[in-house]
Amino acid sequence: MANISEFPYQLSLQKYGRHTCGASIISKQWAITAAHCTTRSSAASITLRASTQKLGSGGVVHKVAEIIVHESYNPRTIENDISLIKVSTEFKFSNSMKPVGLPSSREDVAIGSSAVVSGWGYTREGGRVSTDLRQVVVPIVSNDDCNVAYYGGIVNSMLCAGFKSGGKDACQGDSGGPLVADSKLIGIVSWGYGCARPGTPGVYTRVASFRTWIKENSGI
Repeated sequence: MANISEFPYQLSLQKYGRHTCGASIISKQWAITAAHCTTRSSAASITLRASTQKLGSGGVVHKVAEIIVHESYNPRTIENDISLIKVSTEFKFSNSMKPVGLPSSREDVAIGSSAVVSGWGYTREGGRVSTDLRQVVVPIVSNDDCNVAYYGGIVNSMLCAGFKSGGKDACQGDSGGPLVADSKLIGIVSWGYGCARPGTPGVYTRVASFRTWIKENSGI
């Protein structure tokens, strides 16, 4: 289990009150998630639950004022899998509700370095969501190595992380959630083949590649 005070930026993205994805607080008014979590969804259908490690209970539920899906999001290749969410009422920062830092557009992620991914997703492939927030530390994998597993489907705006032996990974229900290193959001849970399979790392949206887009659309 993970304590929300260690992951105060973590959000549960709910569609019609049911958890479907993760998201992260990046300012008092804005959160960030994956485009595939919000595409074809209205602001009225989505809420964000903050400040709790329990799935579906506790914390503060925020209504959504606006959703900005990346204009070049491609559901076939899963490129540009990023979306901004503006809340109707501001996040009130506390020990259990704080923004995560954002990397600069030029910031690189060292291959082999560690990052932490968190969420309420399936605890195993084909399983079910967790009632408690969980976290796992995974190593960054080069895009070249990742492309061996994904037959060239990894582009520069994606980031891969995971163990060659598998066993630890994000899974269904973690989509849109945070991959964090050095207190910065380096990745957003995007896609992958199954969960924690050997030789197939998790694939994340590389946040640094979209730093200008985030600034232009949210002012952050």
